[in-house]
Amino acid sequence: MIDRNFVKFLKEQYPKGTRIRLNSMSDPYAPVEPGTEGSVEMVDDSGQLLMKWDNGRTLALIPGEDSFSVLPPKLTTLKLYMPMTVDRFESDGWGGTENEPTELSNYEAIRYVDNINAALQRENLPAEAERGLMHYYSKNDDIARKVRKVTFAAEVRDQKLWGVAECQISGELTPEELTGLKEFVSGQASDGFGEGFEQREISVPDGLEIYAHLWQWENWSIQTEQECFSPKLAEGLPELCFSVLPSTGELICIKRGESGYYPSDWSTTDPEQNRELADENNERLGVTKAQEEAMKVGSMVGWGVPGADPASYEQDGPRMGGLGRG
Repeated sequence: MIDRNFVKFLKEQYPKGTRIRLNSMSDPYAPVEPGTEGSVEMVDDSGQLLMKWDNGRTLALIPGEDSFSVLPPKLTTLKLYMPMTVDRFESDGWGGTENEPTELSNYEAIRYVDNINAALQRENLPAEAERGLMHYYSKNDDIARKVRKVTFAAEVRDQKLWGVAECQISGELTPEELTGLKEFVSGQASDGFGEGFEQREISVPDGLEIYAHLWQWENWSIQTEQECFSPKLAEGLPELCFSVLPSTGELICIKRGESGYYPSDWSTTDPEQNRELADENNERLGVTKAQEEAMKVGSMVGWGVPGADPASYEQDGPRMGGLGRG
């Protein structure tokens, strides 16, 4: 039995998203080619690194047997969306302006997205050049290490103007870290960067001056792109599960939220053995039959349909009655 402390060390050393370049693999049958790069999906309880190679393969790495190098993490952009409002002070007809501003409609506001973006860029300070608003993040934690830079922008989606916090991320954030990042960005939108920005008039081509707001008291939220615009995924779905193709009996991997599937390097020519492998791996991952069935439906026909919800099934997998189209 492999030492649990060593497995714990491996999980800390190689978190999900760690980038790997393979030097050589000891597998004598169908090794991954040297020089191939990929990302760690997870470290299992036997100490193997379950991989998603860039060429589509999923053959695991065995530390101590296979030779590989850890690459600097790739930076990805995480966008956090918040509703943006725009207003202006109308003429009072006597050469002055009204005391209270008038909020622009969505149709009017989106005309000024380029002007607002230019104004947002003018607000950037020299001290923020490297890390943006993360320059003001005061905690020494994983958020500070993973989030390299945060800047604000404006964007039009679904015929509506949105404020966007563009976050450069190294690796992947845990749900708790994402919540902490949202809290920090919310503070910058309301009391930090946003408080000063909303007081700066923005000149626009038609001779008017407008004011843009990253935060407001009512109907305000901060959401990821998926939370804001994508079909809501059913609760209770795992990140990953194993299954078999009904047509061929091939062992496959399914990732939550992604269309299609990934062939598994553990697949054999025996469908029954592949079914056993899927069950064993799902049990190890804590995936129920109901979750596996929901993941299969989601990957094939979309993650917003009722069949992609594990609540649509009994725990052993069969579909519960009364849930069909009729």
